[in-house]
Amino acid sequence: MSYQLILGDRAYSSWSLRGWLLFERFGIPTDTRFVEFAGTQVAVQIDHFPAKTVPCLLTPDGAVIDDSLAIAEELASRHRDAGIWPSDPKARAIARTLAAEMHCGFAALRTDCPMHLRVAYSDFPVREEVAADLRRLEDIWDHARRSLNVEGPWLCGSYSAADAMFAPVAARIAGYGLPVSDTAQAYVQSHLNDAAFRRWRAMAMVQGPVLPQYVRDYTETPWPMPTPVPAKPVEQGPSVNNTCPYSGDPVTHFMEMNGQIWGFCNAFCRDKTVQDPAAWSKFAAISGIATAPTI
Repeated sequence: MSYQLILGDRAYSSWSLRGWLLFERFGIPTDTRFVEFAGTQVAVQIDHFPAKTVPCLLTPDGAVIDDSLAIAEELASRHRDAGIWPSDPKARAIARTLAAEMHCGFAALRTDCPMHLRVAYSDFPVREEVAADLRRLEDIWDHARRSLNVEGPWLCGSYSAADAMFAPVAARIAGYGLPVSDTAQAYVQSHLNDAAFRRWRAMAMVQGPVLPQYVRDYTETPWPMPTPVPAKPVEQGPSVNNTCPYSGDPVTHFMEMNGQIWGFCNAFCRDKTVQDPAAWSKFAAISGIATAPTI
C-alpha cells in the first residue's frame, strides 16, 4: 500500500497546496484524489475517521493525518534523507519555527485574501491588520535569512517544509498585489517561478468550478508569473507524438505550440499543458522547449 493523499480544489485550497508540495518537491510517491468544495461537506467526502479537513494523508500502515504540519513532520521522520527539514540544527530549528507560526498565525491576511489562483487583482484595499501581517512576514523572512547567511532564494538554505508552508502566502501576495519589501517580493517571485508551483497553478486553471465565495469585486490584472510559452488546444491531429508524454497512452486530444501539433491522452493532460508548457518536464523533453526551473 502506498501513501494516499486527499486534497481539495487546487484553485482555492491553500492547505492542499502545502500538502501536495511536500510530496512533489521532495520526490515522495503518492496516490492522490480530490474532494469538491461545492455541495457535499469536505468531511463527509473524506470518510476516514477522524479526518475532517484537507489535506488528508493515509499512510501505508493505516494512520490518518489531516494536518499539513503533522504531515510534514511524519514524512520527515519516515524519509530522513528527503531534505524536508534542513540538516543543520540551527536552520532546522528556524524552519520549524517559521512553519509553526504560519500554521497558526496571519489570520487577517487569510481572512481578507483567500487564495484564488485563477485571478489577480490590482486595487485591493489593505486593512491595517493585513498590513501588520505583511510586515511580520517581512521581519521573520529577513530574520531567517540573516541568521543563516542564506544567499539562495529560499528561507533556510535549500527548499524545505517552511517554504512549502509559505507557498500559498506567496500566492496571496501576488494575487492581491499586496505591498511588500523588495526582499519579500523576491521570495514571492521564487515561488511563482518554481516549476512545482507552476504545475499546481496550471492544473488549477483548468479543473474545478468557479466558487462565488472566493470571488472579489476588484479590478483584475494578469497573474504576475513568468509568461508561458504560447499554446492553444486544437480539434484534431495528426500530432508529432503518438503517445501521451504523461501516461504513454495513445493520443486523443491535441494542442498547437510553435507551429506543431502535440497529442495527449485526455483533455486534462492537454489543457494543463496549454496553460504552461514549460512547467511539465515530460512534455518539455519531447518538445525541445526549456523546462521551468526547480529552484
